[in-house]
Amino acid sequence: MGLFSKDIKTMDDLFLHQLKDVYYAEQQIVKNLPTMIEKASSPELKAGFEKHLNETRNQIKRLDDVFAALGKEAKGVDCEAMDGILDEAKSIMSEVEDQEVLDAALVASAQAVEHYEITRYGTLIAWAKQLGLTNVVSPLEQNLEEEKATDVKLTGMAESQINRRAA
Repeated sequence: MGLFSKDIKTMDDLFLHQLKDVYYAEQQIVKNLPTMIEKASSPELKAGFEKHLNETRNQIKRLDDVFAALGKEAKGVDCEAMDGILDEAKSIMSEVEDQEVLDAALVASAQAVEHYEITRYGTLIAWAKQLGLTNVVSPLEQNLEEEKATDVKLTGMAESQINRRAA
């Protein structure tokens, strides 16, 4: 089902599609973060990625709860945007030889992921409120706050040390 397919007829359909999109995205992140952890040389960056991997697993559990609260099967739909972001990250990881430059590239790739998730969770929260799905707002807000916090931490690491070392 594509974003603008005939299967999306109502706002409820659109909400469910977006929920499936972010569910898929989170699962892809869990699959790809271990490689980013392995490739990172900065101990702080490795630790940040490891922490976010655990957070992402918890975010998936919260999304499972959201699907259950809606009486829907927890399942994803292909997300071309997340696939593209992650494909680009893989490409960069294979092209950059200098370890410090690679760390800067990893931060940039991770922030692209975070920014995508932030937009998706923000939209889902707004739509859930509009649709009266107040029972699913809290777990979505928890996920959003974790994504925002991760983005802030990545910016801090980049500005305080990683970008400086790479320059």
